[in-house]
Amino acid sequence: QVQLAESGGGLVQPGGSLRLSCAASGSIISIYAMGWYRQAPGKQRELVATITNEGRTNYADSVKGRFTISRDNAKNTVYLQMNSLKPEDTAVYSCNADRVISGTHFFPRGPYDYWGQGTQVTVSS
Repeated sequence: QVQLAESGGGLVQPGGSLRLSCAASGSIISIYAMGWYRQAPGKQRELVATITNEGRTNYADSVKGRFTISRDNAKNTVYLQMNSLKPEDTAVYSCNADRVISGTHFFPRGPYDYWGQGTQVTVSS
């Protein structure tokens, strides 16, 4: 079973920084893309940033220039460096692993998508 474990959320003042991490574990053969999504109270979940296994990135317009996504393919881990945080960045941030193939090369499973539990990010003075 593939699991995603997120860490790094918390409370930060406006203008501050946080770094989120998400590690995928299990019998993983490959992951096409990993990314971060967020959901604020009363709003729909929205894409924050994604990165493919070749390093291609995609960002929401609202975070371009402030957030940086990176990935360690060997560790199946994705990071989100968040700088110049604003109160409107407050949300639950969830990690996603897209098109995961797991199992063994003789008996592969997938591709399936997986989600983490989410980590709270609160930007407030």
